[in-house]
Amino acid sequence: MILRRPSLRWRVAAALGLGSVLVTSLLAIATWNLASDYMLRQRLQATTRQAQVNLRLVEEAVRTNSDGLTELLTGLTTNPDSTIMLFRADEVLTSGRQVDPAVVPDDLLAMARDGTPARQRLRADGIPVIAVAQSLADGQGVYVELFQLVQLDRTFRFLSGLLIAGTVLSGLIGVGLGSWASRRALRPLTELTAAASRIAGGDLKARLPDQADPDLGPLANTFNSTADALEQRVLRDARFAGDVSHELRSPLTTMVNAAAVLRRRQAELPGTAGKALSLLTSEVDRFARMVVDLMEISRADQDADREDFEPLDVGALVRGAASLRLDPDVEIVVEPPPPLVLGDRRRLDRVIGNLIENAEQHAGGAVRLAVLHHRGNVRLEIDDAGPGVPSDMRTQVFERFTRGTRAGSRGTDTGSGLGLALVAEHVRRHHGRVWIEDRPGGGARFIVELPEAAA
Repeated sequence: MILRRPSLRWRVAAALGLGSVLVTSLLAIATWNLASDYMLRQRLQATTRQAQVNLRLVEEAVRTNSDGLTELLTGLTTNPDSTIMLFRADEVLTSGRQVDPAVVPDDLLAMARDGTPARQRLRADGIPVIAVAQSLADGQGVYVELFQLVQLDRTFRFLSGLLIAGTVLSGLIGVGLGSWASRRALRPLTELTAAASRIAGGDLKARLPDQADPDLGPLANTFNSTADALEQRVLRDARFAGDVSHELRSPLTTMVNAAAVLRRRQAELPGTAGKALSLLTSEVDRFARMVVDLMEISRADQDADREDFEPLDVGALVRGAASLRLDPDVEIVVEPPPPLVLGDRRRLDRVIGNLIENAEQHAGGAVRLAVLHHRGNVRLEIDDAGPGVPSDMRTQVFERFTRGTRAGSRGTDTGSGLGLALVAEHVRRHHGRVWIEDRPGGGARFIVELPEAAA
């Protein structure tokens, strides 16, 4: 499986989104560390001060052997979730929320007994707390107070969720901004592609709009200048072909008439003279068709931007052409409902006629004509009885002055090489396409596909 590379627009959007996520992540991590460290440090300082005050009261009660030590411990637990433990040699006194004394780590108690105040975050019965352990004076015990961190833990969760959501949102906004910015940045390239496609499709009037941007202005001006030069050259070549064809019409008419007269007297010329006359008249006929085709192509090139289209029934056009040029036994298939296209009747008649003529001259004649509906298009299929068209020639045969493998053979080639070129030109003018396939059972199938018009 070949993975398709994402488009440039999405690569730019993804890069900007990833950059936004990275920058926001760094800011979120820094914010989290600073905020959490500050809040935790403030909480530790407050609990340490309170524990020290409470420790002095407990030390005084222990020193005087007061009978109210238990009541004192109970009074010091101002919060129902806090816990006070007094570890003495023979007992452990507790007050506040009842917690198993075993939750207090031994290392923490050992440090306190050595005279070093110690603090540690831990969980007591599922509640996060800070354990502050301090030694009583004269080694009379260890005072431990557990301060709950539920509110601080909620604050941390809210802050972390907010930072994560902000990072994700920043990434999405980055992707959106990247997509919007890349679309705007690539819009001139999209317009350039569309204009180039229109020119390649034959619309020589396609131009890029003027650009005020100093970076895009030279590109638009250069493209438009190139398109102007191309249009002028195409029109100049078309006018030249039309002028030459027009100048040849008068002498050609004389030649055709003279050839017709000579052809009627061909039986009176025996031997070599008769063969020479036959060759001459066939060349005159081929020359006449070539001039007509040249005039048709030059007229199509000069009228490239004219579209005097009307709804046409392709099935009726095919039946009309078949009744004039084909034997009655040729199969004609027209799929209902009537296949309609928007087109020029003269040009479509020429398309059908040229394809039939091509089958007659090079493939033993047409054996089937079909007009079908196909995925919103009208498809015209012309099957011939010939040997087929080699795959490497299926594009070349639609180029001007291409006669395939018969090029240069004057004895068998009666075409000018312009008939199929005219077919391709007229089909392109109708926003369609033409190609060749193998016919089931042998031969070639010429297919013309045109956009279907609404009935």
